[in-house]
Amino acid sequence: MPGNKYNGTPVTPRTRLERLLLNRELRKFNRFFNPSDELDDGLKEAELFANDSVLNKDENCGPFNEETFSEGVDGSERLHKQRLLVVANRLPVSAVRKGEDSWQLEMSVGGLVSALLGVKEFDARWIGWAGVNVPDEIGQKALTTALAEKRCIPVFLDEDIVHQYYNGYCNNMLWPLFHYLGLPQEDRLATTRSFQSQFDAYKKANQMFADVVNKHYKEGDVVWCHDYHLMFLPKCLKEYNSKMKVGWFLHTPFPSSEIHRMLPSRSELLRSVLAADLVGFHTYDYARHFVSACTRILGLEGTPEGVEDQGKLTRVAAFPIGIDSERFIRALELPQVQDHIKELKERFAGRKVMLGVDRLDMIKGIPQKILAFEEFLEENPEWRDKVVLLQIAVPTRTDVPEYVALVTSLRDGMNLVSYEFVACQASKKGVLILSEFAGAAQSLGAGAILVNPWNISEVASSIGYALNMPADEREKRHNHNFRHVTTHTSQEWAATFVSELNDTIVEAQLRTRQVLPLLPVNDAVERYTQSSNRLLILGFNATLTEPVHTLGRRGSQIREMEPRLHPQLKEPLKKLCKDQMTTVVVLSGSDRTILDENFGEYNMWLAAENGMFLRRTTGKWMTTMPENLNMDWVDSVKHVFEYFTERTPRSHFELRETSLLWNYKYADVEFGRLQARDMLQHLWTGPISNAAVDVVQGRRSVEVRAVGVTKGAAIDRILGEIVHNQGMKAPIDYVLCVGHFLVKDEDIYTFFEPELPIETPPIVRCRLPEPVGLPVPKIPCGRSRSKTHLKKQRSLSTLEGNYLGSGGWRPMVDDRISVHEGSSVLDLKGENYFSCAVSRKRSNARYLLGTTDDVVTLLKQLADCLH
Repeated sequence: MPGNKYNGTPVTPRTRLERLLLNRELRKFNRFFNPSDELDDGLKEAELFANDSVLNKDENCGPFNEETFSEGVDGSERLHKQRLLVVANRLPVSAVRKGEDSWQLEMSVGGLVSALLGVKEFDARWIGWAGVNVPDEIGQKALTTALAEKRCIPVFLDEDIVHQYYNGYCNNMLWPLFHYLGLPQEDRLATTRSFQSQFDAYKKANQMFADVVNKHYKEGDVVWCHDYHLMFLPKCLKEYNSKMKVGWFLHTPFPSSEIHRMLPSRSELLRSVLAADLVGFHTYDYARHFVSACTRILGLEGTPEGVEDQGKLTRVAAFPIGIDSERFIRALELPQVQDHIKELKERFAGRKVMLGVDRLDMIKGIPQKILAFEEFLEENPEWRDKVVLLQIAVPTRTDVPEYVALVTSLRDGMNLVSYEFVACQASKKGVLILSEFAGAAQSLGAGAILVNPWNISEVASSIGYALNMPADEREKRHNHNFRHVTTHTSQEWAATFVSELNDTIVEAQLRTRQVLPLLPVNDAVERYTQSSNRLLILGFNATLTEPVHTLGRRGSQIREMEPRLHPQLKEPLKKLCKDQMTTVVVLSGSDRTILDENFGEYNMWLAAENGMFLRRTTGKWMTTMPENLNMDWVDSVKHVFEYFTERTPRSHFELRETSLLWNYKYADVEFGRLQARDMLQHLWTGPISNAAVDVVQGRRSVEVRAVGVTKGAAIDRILGEIVHNQGMKAPIDYVLCVGHFLVKDEDIYTFFEPELPIETPPIVRCRLPEPVGLPVPKIPCGRSRSKTHLKKQRSLSTLEGNYLGSGGWRPMVDDRISVHEGSSVLDLKGENYFSCAVSRKRSNARYLLGTTDDVVTLLKQLADCLH
């Protein structure tokens, strides 16, 4: 695995799980055989925290000053560590200016700093803001130099940016919203408090972080972005270097999609985060909420792996953070800590102590905690003067063993205080009362007493239960949580995340190899000019139409139901249709009236309802369908579609002569999928159980068609009619087939695909498509066809022989085409065939055109080369 420090291991794991387990065992192995370095580092770190000491240039700053290479026991160098750029809003040190070119650095506190201090697996640098405004160049250079000794790299933000970005957008909007507190009222009279000005500052600050990362980035580095302050950063980094390994991790809750959609810039932030390769959360609930927001707000596909957008997968997973438990356990033995423990025991002798350690903010549930303690004392007077609630409401790193910890957060990303409490309870086996709204509840819930902090009586009752808990139960609960805390450490958390990120990159590279290459436009245009009889087959919806944003603009549903030709295509199409050596066919699933309205003025061929109806714009409609096609199933299917349209808001269905289509693109995504699943069960057990039909599932649609109704099945007859009508003598030597076709209709791409060359004289034929309903293998293109392959049957007679029906249904058309074998006019070399899927990165087509705008560009270039 590229970038993994265990590349040289003789064991080759086959799956992600095997690789993660192997890496975990190797990390344990290394720690077992090299314990001394880690012990020394851990004791130094514990002393730093216990004393809250000031760092100087000779002291360590956790993992951020480890050498890339270190000497082993035998004097040899250990393997090169992968570089890790940790990007967070704040550096793990705070800077205090002591002079024009002198700075004092102090250790910061916080969950992320604590979690990453014990990580020894990587050659880490930390990029972030130092917490001070440094407007002068001398001060910036001096601070940069001082921080470099701690392997920290500063981002310099001015006061206005900090005010609008950090105090404004981050803490005034994102933090309250992510903790379910809602958004503040926008004050439009104060420009510094408007949502847009704060968001602009947020984007600017994120770009400033990106500029620093880009300056220090080296190929192969892993860039790990942290928290809601930097949601825009993955997009900025990927725009600079699309191959950069980027992960993003959120340390707060991620709210449900209904809460997140309140944010004015909701879509832009989600798309920016999705630029990352791996997105991590503390709990599965947060990850599920994020995926749901992407599907409901952006209209993207949620998968078990993450979120997929046109073939690009962003992996989304839960990575519960841990602590460096050994550091807390060792800290208990320090003389300073032992003295403090003795002092507290004397102070609280004869009483049981309940401990609360929280930041003093509204989400920590401190008032609810005090109310619950009050109710407990009212209902249990015998406990008065026998129990004390010690509430620490400021950040602290004093590690003290207590009897009961009371954590009643209203919303908390993880709450590592609960982990720290468990790590320090080896002797007392203290009980943990934990809010079910803290992320730690999913990790420590089995051993803790879970409470709803809003239910004061429940919390009061839980206090009584904890204080009176038998010793054996207390020990069992503690042992369960202690095993989790000491196993799922911060080292494991960071190593697992980066290992997953490396794996995700490898898998993305494998997927990229399967993604279609972009159409070589210049080659396609050049081949077009060199050919003498050209055939252009163009889809309509999402190919020649104006782009419609799925969930962006209001009123887009009506525009989607009434598709219109892209206005920039009118002139190029007219020019192409007038060329005597070019035949243009619009092949669509839409009905005839839609095609008539959009293309009636052009000299081209129109093939409606997946090729079942055909006309030249100067003539009348004909049908290409088998004469005895049975359509008895239509009325019963129509009733099912009507029923589901009524019960699925913002869905609609279309009744066509050869199919019925139910579309739920604008319905709630998850509800629409449930309804589609229910609809399919109704269809298969009822109206279509014995009917000769195909059910075609689109991305957000269900279509029922008569068997044999595909674009590929119809194209041979369409070609035959075109050749016969136009009196075409010269063989077709150039084909461009472009469309956003359903998988069922991609047999049109393989229809034209030349066969493998073998040593027999070539003949002007095209291979036979496989029977409808069976897979059509992709055959590599060659320069000629061989007569040793199966002779192409006449498609019409084949369909009539296989799918004769007893019904007397007839389409309402004026004429039926004669049987002409269109493939006989093809003399198509592999280099003169260009099949292009529009915005579908996986397809039977040869090439990809990203958007309808790319289609516009292509047809304009083809038209411009005509004289």
